[in-house]
Amino acid sequence: AFGKACAYFGVKPRYVKVGPDFRADPEAMKKAMNRNTILVAVSAPQYPHGVVDPVEEVAAICVKKGLPLHVDACVGGFILPWVERLGYPVPRWDFRVPGVMSMSADVHKYGYSSPKGASVVLYRDMKLMRYQFHVSTDWCGGIYASPGLLGSRPGGSIASAWASLMALGEDGMLRLAGQAMEVAGELKAGIGAIPELKVLGDPCSPIVTYGAADERVDVYALADQLEARGWAVDRQQFPPSIHCTCNAHNRTVVAEYLADVRAAVTYLKAHPEVASQGNAAMYGMMAKVPVRGLVKVAVRKIMEGMYGPDGEVPDLANLGSDGSLLFKAIDRYGDQAMAALGKLQAARDKLLRRKG
Repeated sequence: AFGKACAYFGVKPRYVKVGPDFRADPEAMKKAMNRNTILVAVSAPQYPHGVVDPVEEVAAICVKKGLPLHVDACVGGFILPWVERLGYPVPRWDFRVPGVMSMSADVHKYGYSSPKGASVVLYRDMKLMRYQFHVSTDWCGGIYASPGLLGSRPGGSIASAWASLMALGEDGMLRLAGQAMEVAGELKAGIGAIPELKVLGDPCSPIVTYGAADERVDVYALADQLEARGWAVDRQQFPPSIHCTCNAHNRTVVAEYLADVRAAVTYLKAHPEVASQGNAAMYGMMAKVPVRGLVKVAVRKIMEGMYGPDGEVPDLANLGSDGSLLFKAIDRYGDQAMAALGKLQAARDKLLRRKG
């Protein structure tokens, strides 16, 4: 979302590498700040691994530099407070931390509102919030005032969000949070007991992500095997991993899931050739493309086909490494992309020489 917003509004994003625990590195973030910085953002938790960034440390830096800090709590905003109340260790991440000026949270995640599109943004005070208001007084249709980027918002999502929160109440939210954390704990213990796999990071939320601890196990092939057994799998990259969002209703299936994971790992060790088949080949190939701009070019072309007037629907089942749609797109448009990248690099080098 941050990258998308920057692309829309002409803001240059500065991404900072995380530490080995997948959490933000405060010192690295400090070094990335300069006189052009307009906002610093951290997560509670970040989506890929369920870990909470060191909000207090980053906030202290922001206070000294006079910069606003935003906490992306879209995943955790409606569950971390309950997890903390249940006694689980959760680092401080909200307005209790000086320097946190805004937060975002999705009701359609752990607020249990069914329609997507129910989210909130919170500001420390009205002095900040007023900047998102728009008022137009000179339109023939009358005075037009809008509180946010969207001119109109669907009432169904708002009504569903209100209804779910009112129906559950504090007791319901605490109960569901506790059950989700029990599932996450069982899943972490089960994955940790499989020598070929490892949990990534140390999540304090009900998100569990795991990858390979044994090079003989291809994570994307493991995902294919789990899908063949009837599971819906969320694949991730950098590093290859499988992402699990734990909920209360998963209590009845977590043991079965772990049994299938163990069976799939055993199968993959005996059949390493499946790593070059199915979706595993496509995901592995995408992760290995050296210039990420080429992947972006290919995906954009796929989207243009899908949303164009002809409505071309790509055959996603054939996105393998043998003449795949992705490679065809790269073959067709890659030269143009690389030429453009080359021109940009040449211009950059020229500017650097002038400065030198």
